[in-house]
Amino acid sequence: MSITAERKEALIKDNARADGDTGSPEVQVAILTERITNLTEHFKTHAKDNHSRRGLLMLVNKRRSLLDYLKRKDADRYSALIAKLGLRK
Repeated sequence: MSITAERKEALIKDNARADGDTGSPEVQVAILTERITNLTEHFKTHAKDNHSRRGLLMLVNKRRSLLDYLKRKDADRYSALIAKLGLRK
């Protein structure tokens, strides 16, 4: 259910604003999105796993908070990020 170290490094590299950037909202949202996607796939076969569902809801709320922060601080970066990750339809 968690992401591999190689996949996490690739996400950081793709979304980092500078070298060694792991804390920017873009990187954090990208990692959370990957974890949310993995958990969503997990629930297709394990529908009654309510402990993991609670974790999924916490991840979604954390991502929402980071996106709200980014939208407040820099709307252009927010728009670019949701377009890149395909979050809004």
